[in-house]
Amino acid sequence: MQVNTDRFLAELHKLREFGAAGVGKGVVRPAYSPADIEARKWLAERMRLAGLTPHFDPVGNLWGLAPVDAGEKSLLLGSHSDSQPEGGWLDGALGVMMALEIARSAREVDGPAVSVVSFQDEEGRFGVTTGSSIWAGTLSLEQADTLTDRDGITFAEARSAMAHLAEGFVAPDRFDGFIECHIEQGPWLYEAGEAAGVVTGIVGIRDMRITLKGQQNHAGTTPMHRRRDAFQALSEFNARLNDRFRNVVTPETVWTIGHVDVQPGAHSIVPGRCVFSMQWRDMDADRLARMETIIRDTATEVADDMAMELSYGPMLGLEPVAMDKDQQAALHAAAQDVAPDRWRSMPSGALHDASNVAALMPAAMLFVPSIDGISHAFEEDTDEADLATGLKVLAEAVSRLRGGG
Repeated sequence: MQVNTDRFLAELHKLREFGAAGVGKGVVRPAYSPADIEARKWLAERMRLAGLTPHFDPVGNLWGLAPVDAGEKSLLLGSHSDSQPEGGWLDGALGVMMALEIARSAREVDGPAVSVVSFQDEEGRFGVTTGSSIWAGTLSLEQADTLTDRDGITFAEARSAMAHLAEGFVAPDRFDGFIECHIEQGPWLYEAGEAAGVVTGIVGIRDMRITLKGQQNHAGTTPMHRRRDAFQALSEFNARLNDRFRNVVTPETVWTIGHVDVQPGAHSIVPGRCVFSMQWRDMDADRLARMETIIRDTATEVADDMAMELSYGPMLGLEPVAMDKDQQAALHAAAQDVAPDRWRSMPSGALHDASNVAALMPAAMLFVPSIDGISHAFEEDTDEADLATGLKVLAEAVSRLRGGG
């Protein structure tokens, strides 16, 4: 199987034209937007021309199904083609177009059966990896249909724009494995000058809202020693938390206060209430639990010390997911063959569709570098030589898994 890197890159650039926006190679192609639907229709036609059977399921996941003999299964490759509200051209789209090129190249030489998928709403307009969650059975369609985006549009309303294309759900037992290629979205490969990363697992996530309630008061007349300033309580919480995590976390552990609502949010009023998000990620479920204990204990201490009322929203989370060892081994061998000593094994700090698919079948992931570690931005990019290397590594791994290498 000889992949055609020029054809792959040309089609990858063509896909970028759907929703092209902003500076450089920016893309605005949120799930179910006109640009997303047009891109999926174009992809469906490319799949048909590659000898695959295009198939839209009820939630807009697009499948390119390889023909197989009775009792035979195909290997599934892919990712997603929707984007963030302001995104880059490679996030997810790279994995879809690599999958298409490998499936087509395999068909051209009567090689292994390879099917392709572009999952819908991986980027979370309505939830977290929505399309693959529904397909994997971790989120029911009935529940999904009630989800709303930031403008109040329901998932049911949004997916109705693709109802004329929809057929039934694809049975998971058509496939015996899944591999997703993706940009790293971080700096490690780029900084090390490495060409590929074989993913060991996808981190677990914990996420909750915390509320600190003090006393709203006049900013000019309330002495500092009399204040019950909710924002100052958040600041103290953050400082103590960072110090207390020091002997618990690893270099791969991350935690983020990403959204803060300070009320009433006026220049001349001491904030009386602060609601903020607290999210943390790690590959170790026990460490995630220890971090939760530290977060809650620290919040309690700060609330007591600064005369705050403390409350929590519901805890949301996903467990860490290990990638399949056999598929990792094939990716290791392929990376060493294509890019000798210029690859590494590494965890994924971001969520991906592979975390859902792993509940149904063996799953693995391959990363290529992100220039300066930038993603979810118009500036997102990867050197085309690294894109070509990633394609060759993935193709070689497929050959090895299917007995051709």
